[in-house]
Amino acid sequence: MALTTLPTSVLFCCDHNSIRSPMAEGLLKQSVGTSIFVQSAGVKGDMEIDGFAITVCRELGVELSRHRTRSFDDLMEWGDDLDSYDLIVALSPAAQRRALEYTRYYSLEVEYWQTMDPSGFGDSRDAKLNRYRAVRDQIAQRIKNRFLAG
Repeated sequence: MALTTLPTSVLFCCDHNSIRSPMAEGLLKQSVGTSIFVQSAGVKGDMEIDGFAITVCRELGVELSRHRTRSFDDLMEWGDDLDSYDLIVALSPAAQRRALEYTRYYSLEVEYWQTMDPSGFGDSRDAKLNRYRAVRDQIAQRIKNRFLAG
C-alpha cells in the first residue's frame, strides 16, 4: 500500500455546510488537533447548523453548536484563498462539481467521498438520530482511513 502524504490544510464541502462538512471538520480537528488546518464550506451557506448533527457529534465529544455555516463565496469574500488548501474533500455531488471548477484556476487535489444527506429521513427522533449517526460514523471511518491509517 502506497503511503499518502498528509495535507497541511483540508477543506470539507457539501451542499449547505450544515450537516456533513461541519461533521467532517469537527471529527478531523478532534483527531489531528492543529497539525492540519481544517475548514468547511458549502455550495450554499443559507442554512444554520443542523441540530441533529450537533447532537450526534456531541456524543463523540465534538462540539458543533458554535459552527457558523459558510459558502465557497463567503470564504472567498473573507479572503480565504482556496489555493491555500492542499486538499478539498467533497461530500456531495454539487460540492464536487464546485470544487472541480476551482481546479481550472488553482492547483488543488479534490477527493469525492460519496456521503448520504441524512436530512429528511426517519419518522421519529430516534430514527433520524440513527440516520445521522450512520453518516457521522461513515465520515469518521473515512477520516481514519485517509488521515490516521499507517
